[in-house]
Amino acid sequence: MAQPAVTELPGEQLHPGDQHEIPNVEAHGSFDSLKDRIKKHYEIASDYYYSLWGQHIHHGLFKSPNETKEEAQVNLINYLLEISALPPGAKVLDVGCGIGGTSRFLAREHGAKVTGITISGRQVEIAKQVTTTELGDAAASPDGFLQYPEKEGKTGGAVRFLELDAEKMLEYFRPAAGEQQSFDCVWISEALSHLPNKELFFSSAFSLLESGGSRLVIADWFKAPGLTPEQEEADIRTIEDGMLLPRLYTSDEYVAMAEQAGFRVRQKPIDISKDVAKTWDISWSLVASPSLWAFAISQGRDGLAFLQAFRAMRRGYANGTFRYAVMCFEKP
Repeated sequence: MAQPAVTELPGEQLHPGDQHEIPNVEAHGSFDSLKDRIKKHYEIASDYYYSLWGQHIHHGLFKSPNETKEEAQVNLINYLLEISALPPGAKVLDVGCGIGGTSRFLAREHGAKVTGITISGRQVEIAKQVTTTELGDAAASPDGFLQYPEKEGKTGGAVRFLELDAEKMLEYFRPAAGEQQSFDCVWISEALSHLPNKELFFSSAFSLLESGGSRLVIADWFKAPGLTPEQEEADIRTIEDGMLLPRLYTSDEYVAMAEQAGFRVRQKPIDISKDVAKTWDISWSLVASPSLWAFAISQGRDGLAFLQAFRAMRRGYANGTFRYAVMCFEKP
């Protein structure tokens, strides 16, 4: 039986989501079927993401109460640049690039040559449309890159977008026959938690990076260590179900997998949960339209579970069971 929706946080007003039940957690089938559900979700929902949240589909880092969500989102990118000390002009692979907000920022503001990859063809379409609008009549190079102009005396970067399953990135960029591509940085923001085979991601990223200090930059969702079964059931399962996650890891588990793949720690995990939690307060207010809930319900139980996971994210942050952390590794 599905759970009735209730308002978890004190002092809240009635929200359209309170009128809809929370679907029971549904175990994921195979990893392949989970990836199919993730792709379908982004094919359907990406236009809504863009209209509601803008071109950056990730958390914001709020340094002051008066900052807008757009300012906070840029803060997060800049913070990742700070902890990684990524050199300007680096060749970057942006894994799970969404509609390309970070890729464009790194190209425009940091002179990077960025390849953004996403499992969603619709996201690639939106990313290309937004980039073309931003750059005007700029023509793509033969390998698909759109060039940014020089800015304040700094060389402009370039960006391209590819529809590609992250778990196939090594075979795509390092085919048995053909051009062998490598990068100075693999950047993955709030996408690694979606990937079923995380060990494969770390080993693939290691293989694709140049030796001698190339970076792996990560921002992601985590569960707190040492949770009880009751805490997992109350706060974490609904997030995993609604957000289509295989299972949430702790940040220490990411460090262990990175080191196993050959990376060394450049910046150990920094928990910034308290500075990003406001993201989901804003998100909850943005999905206050009854028509949006009606659309979600029309997409089946995954649509409703996704929106109801917003309240679970807020509850997890409030309870300290759900965490957000950033970290950086390098290839010796």
